[in-house]
Amino acid sequence: MSGKYGPGKGEPPLPEQLLAPAARPWAPGPRDALVTGMGFCLPGAGDEPVRTAGQVWAAASTGTSHVERDGFHHGTVRGAREAFGELLPDLPARYLRSYADVHLYGLISLAEACRDAGLDHRNGELRGADVLTARAGVDSNYDSYRAWHDADPATVGPADAKSLFVRLLVAGTSSDVGPVQAALLGSSGANYTVSCGCASSSVLLGIARMMIASGQSDLVVVTGVDRFDTERVLHGHRLREVVEREGVTVRHNSDPPAAPRHDRPMRPYDAAGDCMNYGDGSVTLILESREHAAARGARTHGAVLGQATTRGGLNSAVAIDTGGTGLAEAARRALGDHTSLGRIPYVNGGGEGDALFTRIESNAVRTLWGEKSEQVMVSSQEACFGHSGAPLGNLGTALTLMMMREGEVCPTANCVTPSPVCTFDPVPGTTTRALGFDRALSFNYQVGGVNSALLLGGGDVC
Repeated sequence: MSGKYGPGKGEPPLPEQLLAPAARPWAPGPRDALVTGMGFCLPGAGDEPVRTAGQVWAAASTGTSHVERDGFHHGTVRGAREAFGELLPDLPARYLRSYADVHLYGLISLAEACRDAGLDHRNGELRGADVLTARAGVDSNYDSYRAWHDADPATVGPADAKSLFVRLLVAGTSSDVGPVQAALLGSSGANYTVSCGCASSSVLLGIARMMIASGQSDLVVVTGVDRFDTERVLHGHRLREVVEREGVTVRHNSDPPAAPRHDRPMRPYDAAGDCMNYGDGSVTLILESREHAAARGARTHGAVLGQATTRGGLNSAVAIDTGGTGLAEAARRALGDHTSLGRIPYVNGGGEGDALFTRIESNAVRTLWGEKSEQVMVSSQEACFGHSGAPLGNLGTALTLMMMREGEVCPTANCVTPSPVCTFDPVPGTTTRALGFDRALSFNYQVGGVNSALLLGGGDVC
């Protein structure tokens, strides 16, 4: 596997021996699902979005957060229209005027992923690709309806009305991010959208792997993209404060999740963690069969070796599986008979600052590894860019493959003092931890008991 995400390094560290027995023999196959392209559109430090693997690694490897600005903690993507114009200068300006932010984010991450994979959409090189899109919200629809509703008929001219009407049409289901991406690529393959919250892109990565393994597809583009309306989030937070102040309690669990906040930072796995911060953005991964990638001499980042989705069996769509049993079962199913738990020294976690979710993950890790769970490294980089919803599965996958490539585990951003609830090593601080590994799990889970686990491979699979 070629390519570097960080500065040049010496020899890689020796493989971690605390957990892993001798690696099982593994034979590469022509239908393996390899990740050959990564593209991003995430909050950056300045007025430009984070777009490349190198930029993502620079933030994640140092635990740097791009969430806060002027005391307001929300991962905001700035400069998307300028980046769009640079990456896709041939698209007519009228399209740019019609696209909502989510369309821009998704197209930017797609263009960067194509560039990273060495594929040119203008030459028809992705014409046969399947285009799968993960969405966790209805932001573009909401924004467009609100723009139409709030418009003053007395001040809206014919051109403005036409623009509003087009934007309303573009925001509809038939022209959400997925169809717009497929149109850019000239794709003749499958094109559909999945919305199952924070696990959305993880689920699609599993579907993409199955499509490749079955011979249905050789090239699959998977994008996760979301944008959160800060006014609605703030309104929900104020409503919660009123409910708590008035002594009204509405709970589906004895310990409900904390509300998102904008007045203080999220701190995953930290003893002081009590909230999460939302973040906008998009991540696109390009998956290819091994034979397709080899035929064109593509560089590979790693592979998606397994994926499983479970539910906690809860009778409420907003309940929480605090025991982590569903998450542990998803991990076991993802591993299958391919890889033993003893070969997994690292998990890219789904921690986002809420103590309740730390408990879920801690229980799952303890269930899986038992007494050895304290030796397992589990870190989260959500505080680098904010809790972005649908892109999280793709982002965790990309970062985990980068870590395997670098032989280093990224710290948990904003974790200073690990919570006593943690049954694992959350890698606190602002520096990476050396670890030679070629198998890892990536977790995503959410309210409602939906859990996803991905088995990822690097090193020998490349």
